[in-house]
Amino acid sequence: MLYLVPTPIGNLEDITLRALRVLKDVDLIACEDTRHSTPLLKHYGITTPKTSYHNHNERHTAPKLVSRMQRGEKVALITDAGSPALSDPGFYLVRACLCEGIEVTALPGATAVVPALTASGLPCDRFTFEGFLPAKKGRRKRLENLVDEPRTMVFYEGPHRLVRTLLNLESVFGNDRRAVVARELTKKFEDVQRGTLAELRFYYSPPKVVRGEFVIVVEGAAK
Repeated sequence: MLYLVPTPIGNLEDITLRALRVLKDVDLIACEDTRHSTPLLKHYGITTPKTSYHNHNERHTAPKLVSRMQRGEKVALITDAGSPALSDPGFYLVRACLCEGIEVTALPGATAVVPALTASGLPCDRFTFEGFLPAKKGRRKRLENLVDEPRTMVFYEGPHRLVRTLLNLESVFGNDRRAVVARELTKKFEDVQRGTLAELRFYYSPPKVVRGEFVIVVEGAAK
């Protein structure tokens, strides 16, 4: 049995009672980064054995985890923050388990997508999650494919490419397209900025120092 267990994206209180029970009951916790996960597990008194599972070792590690589950062990997969497989490691292991007839259970829980979207003030009855844009090649092509997308769009971005991404969005969607940038959701310095893409790009441009993890919510194209 494989459990996909969401972990807090910042505030340690944002974890369900069910998630805590599963993490205590399983035979092994596969962590994106065991060093990052240790403080959370220690905070809740969870002493379950841990192993490393991330994008760089998944093809080597997944078969070993599958073998353990085939012998009857229960494994929980967690990432550094949020829901496994959502812009994080997980998809490869889930597919490997399903191919071998191993049951997969995904627990509901923390993710940055929903709070950013619902607090944005933009329509959220229909939306598309685009995750991270390509770091280099293919960024503009990806955005051009979305130029007529009528649904609200959600992107993830890190601090070093935020201004560049806002500039890319502005050049493709127009400087007056409404958007929201949510920073460090659930954490002490949580901040949500609303405006047009041009206004947001100006707000985050130098000399402003950009830190944290970001969710960008962009209004869909006018019908």
